Amino acid sequence: MKIIVRWLLLAAALLLVAHLYPGVVVKSFGSAMLAAFVLGLLNTLLRPILVLLTLPVTLITLGLFLFVINALMFYFAAELLDGLQVAGFMAALIGSLIYSLCGMVIDVAMERLFARKG
Repeated sequence: MKIIVRWLLLAAALLLVAHLYPGVVVKSFGSAMLAAFVLGLLNTLLRPILVLLTLPVTLITLGLFLFVINALMFYFAAELLDGLQVAGFMAALIGSLIYSLCGMVIDVAMERLFARKG
């Protein structure tokens, strides 16, 4: 249940990103759900490999290169899907920042909502 609620909230977060920033376009809620799923897969499977391969650059930039990796994941998801469009790399960077902030808020809310008392 928790995974489904988080998935729906992240899809809604993508719609919020599209509403707040004109460089990101999401065609429908179904497209947002598919995009949230693809972003989750990319962040689970591809992102750790990219973080490992770019570790020297990440260390030199004091971790700021991780923002570039997040933007690349966002941009790559938009390239894979028809329902998610990103105007360019800067739009992907700003969109991924807003989406990440929404994701952090969702994670904190989910943690409090589904906290087990024991």
